[in-house]
Formats: sequence, C-alpha cells, structure tokens
Amino acid sequence: MNAANPVTPPFPTIQALPDQLISQIAAGEVVERPSAVVKELLENALDAGASQITVRLEQGGVKRIAVTDNGRGIACEQLPLALARHATSKITSLHDLENVATLGFRGEALASIASVAQLTLTTRTAEAAHAWEIGGGLHGAATPASGAPGTTVDVQDLYFNTPARRKFLKSEQTEYGHCAEVVRRIALARPDVTFSLTHNGKTIDHWNIGALDKRCAHILGDDFAAARLALEETAGPLRIYGFAGLPTASKARADGQFFYVNGRFVRDKLLMHAVRAAYQDVLHGDRYPSYVLMLELDPALVDVNVHPSKIEVRFRDSRAVHQFIFHAVSRALSQTSATAHGATPAPIASSGGTLAWRQEPQQGTFGTQFSNQYPRPFNQQPGVSQSLAAYGALFQNAPAESSAPDVAAAQSWANPNALTPFAGINQPLPNDEFPLGFALAQLHGVFVLAQNAKGLVVVDMHAAHERILYEQLKNALDGDAMYVQALLIPVTFFADGVEVGTAEEHQETLSALGFDIAVMSPTTLAVRAVPALLKNADAQTLARDVLRDVREFGGSRVLLERRNELLGTLACHTAVRANRTLSVTEMNALLRQMEATERADQCNHGRPTWSQLALSDLDKLFMRGQ
Repeated sequence: MNAANPVTPPFPTIQALPDQLISQIAAGEVVERPSAVVKELLENALDAGASQITVRLEQGGVKRIAVTDNGRGIACEQLPLALARHATSKITSLHDLENVATLGFRGEALASIASVAQLTLTTRTAEAAHAWEIGGGLHGAATPASGAPGTTVDVQDLYFNTPARRKFLKSEQTEYGHCAEVVRRIALARPDVTFSLTHNGKTIDHWNIGALDKRCAHILGDDFAAARLALEETAGPLRIYGFAGLPTASKARADGQFFYVNGRFVRDKLLMHAVRAAYQDVLHGDRYPSYVLMLELDPALVDVNVHPSKIEVRFRDSRAVHQFIFHAVSRALSQTSATAHGATPAPIASSGGTLAWRQEPQQGTFGTQFSNQYPRPFNQQPGVSQSLAAYGALFQNAPAESSAPDVAAAQSWANPNALTPFAGINQPLPNDEFPLGFALAQLHGVFVLAQNAKGLVVVDMHAAHERILYEQLKNALDGDAMYVQALLIPVTFFADGVEVGTAEEHQETLSALGFDIAVMSPTTLAVRAVPALLKNADAQTLARDVLRDVREFGGSRVLLERRNELLGTLACHTAVRANRTLSVTEMNALLRQMEATERADQCNHGRPTWSQLALSDLDKLFMRGQ
C-alpha cells in the first residue's frame, strides 16, 4: 500500500429507516418502562370519554398490561390507522396543536408500544353489532370479536424483541409500584370516573365515582383528609381548586404533591416554586407539604408539547400564573388560625371530670384584679359556661384596635406591666368568639394551659409569639409602616471590616428594615435605632443577623427574596423565651393575639403552636364512663 496515497473508507450513505426501527426509536422516549404504557393507555381511555376503567397487570406490567374502558370505541375501518405512527383523531392542524384540550395528541403511543410488545386492540362502538380485534403491526387486518362497547388494549411481553432494554427494568415490585402510582395520579384528577387496579389476579384498588374530597381521602389517606385546607379561586382565565395540606402535616419526602394543569398531571418547576414560595414561612426547610391542586385555563395559554412524556408545560404568561398560584395558596394558608377553624366556644354542661384549676394571682397584675372581681376559684364555679362568661365580661369593653397596633404589641411583650388584655389586636373580635379559651396556668415556663368549650388547650408560648411577631413585621414592612424605636443609649460593638463595609454600603436597605446602624470607627458599629416591634431584643444580635443577610444576599435581594427568612430570624430572637413567668393577663393577651393572627396555627418553622385536648379525650385518660 502506498503510504502517500492511503485508501480512504467509503462514506456511509444516507438511508431511510424502516418504519419498525423508527417506531422502536420513538418507543425509547414514550415507553421508558411499564408505567409509561399504563399512562398512555389511561389517557387514551379518558380522551374516549370513559366513565369506567379497569387496569390489569401481571408481573409488574412486564408480562401483561390490559386496560379496559367503556368509552366511545373505534370504528372497524379506523383500526389500522389507530396503530399507525402519527395518526390521531385529536388534532388536524397547527391551530389544534396550540389549543390542545385532550391528554393525548401526538398519535404515536400505540405504534410505539406495538413495536416493543405484543399488542392486541379490541374495540366496539355503541352502533356496532359486535366488537372488532386487531393485532399489533401496520399490516394486520381487523377480525370480528366479542366485547362490550368500549376498548381493551392488551399489551404482553414488553420488550420481548429488545432484550437489552428489558435488562434495565427493575424488580417486579418496583415496576408495579410505578404503575400503581400512575393509576393513582390519574384517578386523583378524575373523581368522575371509576377506576379498578388488579395485579397478578388480585384487586388492589377500586375507586367509585365521587367527589374530589373523597377521592383524595381514598388515595392519600385519612391523615391528609384530616389536615388539609380547601381552596378555590378564579382570576380572569385562571381557576385553581383543590386542597393544600396543613404545614403541621408536612412530610420528609415530596411524594404527596399532585399538581394538574387542565387535568394533566405535571411536575413543572414554575408551579412547584409558586407553591413552595407560598409555604416558605410556615414550613421548615427540609420538610415538604402535601397538596392536590387543579389549575384550569384556556388551552391556548399553555403549551403541553414541550416534553416527551408531557410532564412539563410552558405558559404564555408564566409570571401571571406564578403569582396567581402563589397568592391563592397563601390565602388558603392564612386561614390556619384558631378562628378560621371555627372553634368558637359554646356553653356546655358542668361535669365532674372538667379539668379546672387556678393559678395564684401575682401582685400588681391583672390576675389580682380578676381575683377581686370574681373571688370564687375555677374549680368551684357552677359550670364551664360561667367561667367563660366571666372571662368574656372582662374583654367586652376592650378597644377593637389601636392607633399603632404593631408598636403596642411589641411593647406589651417587652414590658409585662404595659400589657393590656387586647394588646396587639388589629381587628375586632366578637365578644362571644374566643376559640382558644382563657388561661388557667403556665406549665414549666414553656406552655400555656387554657380552657375552652371543647376542653384543654395547650399553647407553646414561644412558638405562638414568634408567629405573631413575624406576621406583624411582615405587615409593617408591606405597609411601609415599620415603626422605629430610637435607643436612648446606642449599643456599640466590635465589628470586622466586612460588617463595617456592609453597614456603610447598605444604609438604605437597613433603614427600610427599621435599623439605624452607624459606623463609629473602622472597628466599631453603633445601633442607634431598631424596629419598634423588636425594641427589647438584643440589639447587637439583631444587627449582626441583618448585616450577615444583607452581606450574603445583597440589599435588594434581602428585601425581595430573603425578606421572610430574615424577618423570621428577627422574630425568633425577640419572641418570649422559655422560663419567662407570665401573668394570667399576659397569657390571655397571647391567646387573643393568636386568634387575630393569620397562620397562627404554626410557627415560622412549620411546628404547631397549640393543641386541643377534648373533654372526651380527658375522659378516656381517666376511664370515665367506662
């Protein structure tokens, strides 16, 4: 061979691929595993108007997947096309593609499945005298068969002709788990359809037609049903409805999150971020909320053809959708308070088992005043209703609001002697509505014990006060009414060069947050003013916290994206601490503030702030009536 003239290999020629190979390539995206087959067949059944669907699986779906529906069926002459690639009855033009209202539309699912499995399709329309059957492949002929109106797609021996793909499948139980999850997702979105699921001849799940709340309870369990908030809002072309789980019922994994767009289950980053943002100040960072949310909008406003499995979507106006979802979920979560639960006390008959005791009044406090007005101890009252009425009388002339409610609330907790029964309440409460009842005692300097019409209320006083302060800080900042308290003697402290530089560069941001931090020297800062709500907290600690956040995230980002985290930190530093002895007056003021505060059922980290122990629960503890 002549080295100067090496032989070059021939260039490969361009060839059209066989239809079977094309379908198998497409199947790589459409048919990832048995659960993908289940999804495609269920979507076709729903698009056909089915009201009853049965899914039968064998060996996790690898051996067999059979989906039977009572939908419209397919006419005999249409059967060959039903198995052809890119043949569909759902769209005919680009305009239709941009206004897709069905779950399926690409016309490739059945052809892709038939290319990697043994597929048999049996169908019958309402007008047909009998059913028709056709096997997989493009050249099969339809033959008469028996069957009720509707369609059955029977898929057997998945990946029988592509053994390399079959090796990538997991165990039978794992593949079945994925298939069952797909069925649950779709069944959750369509409570107007009956679903049945069997595996290896055994019925696993069956859901009859019913309301969404019942379908959610059946699929997600009683725990979710007992800890959810219903929501439904409409704004222009957007509508959202469903259930948002309470923050106190959050989970360590994000496996309880179901979001649907026009009936299609999606895992879209925009939507997940909007919901997460709504939960951000009521949920701990490593916990995940549970929810079932349905978003409906004009199909022309959303593009569903952006992902092979149609799991993601793209919105024409993504910002508007994000804000709509964020505010809808936020408003639902704002109902997490005792008042929102409708726990209004009602008179109940006296019972020998009623838990009631009296804390000794402290000198110079409202407790002494109460003792003088109503000298009879709690356990000698004729009944609980009189106890509630007596407490209620003390509050009936309380002012409904204050000229500077946020400042009053901060001062009330900072100075016990300045506390008034309705300190910090910025909205009127009906005289007969005290859902959290009235204080009885303080337990180990941590919990407040209160009595309401239902029984015993236990309040985590630090967590509850933390939420109250946090909501007041947010409202003050949102309303540009962050009252500032100048310190009589500025608090000076040693600061490194970074802290000094941050204080110099971000004076505008610090001022917006209610802080006046002056540079006294290259190594010294002085806190001259703090938000009035935080006036009695440690000024140096507050200053270091706010400077750290401003330095790490920048002034504008702190005010926009990191604002809630910062306010939560400040509220935590200021909230009443454990082992702080509270008078009856202070404890009752805390209860009234909780009733008037949004999201008061949990602290800023998602932990519960109070718990109810009903009289029936107490009776069980002591085996009363048994």
